[in-house]
Amino acid sequence: MSKAQLRLTRIILLDLWHHKWVVLLAIMVMLNAVAVVYSSHVSRKLTSQWDQLLQQRDKLDIEWRNLLLEEQSQTEHSRITRIATKELNMVRPLPNEEVVVRVP
Repeated sequence: MSKAQLRLTRIILLDLWHHKWVVLLAIMVMLNAVAVVYSSHVSRKLTSQWDQLLQQRDKLDIEWRNLLLEEQSQTEHSRITRIATKELNMVRPLPNEEVVVRVP
């Protein structure tokens, strides 16, 4: 390096040292800008995740309602009677065939 370049570098460094508060404030502004960008990124990411969770909740809610409807249709009395008579060959006992058990 030439003597002029070394002298210019020294002048710049001395000038920065004399205005250290301005340099410090500039660095703080840059760090603040980076923090704002990062905060915005995290916020958008969390909002996206929140939307996905809401959609999943809605799907599970619909599935739950469908399962409740299926349970109600499966437990209807007429259906149970029909399956008992057709598939299991069960019949209703006559009144004289019924036995009442009493616990003392």
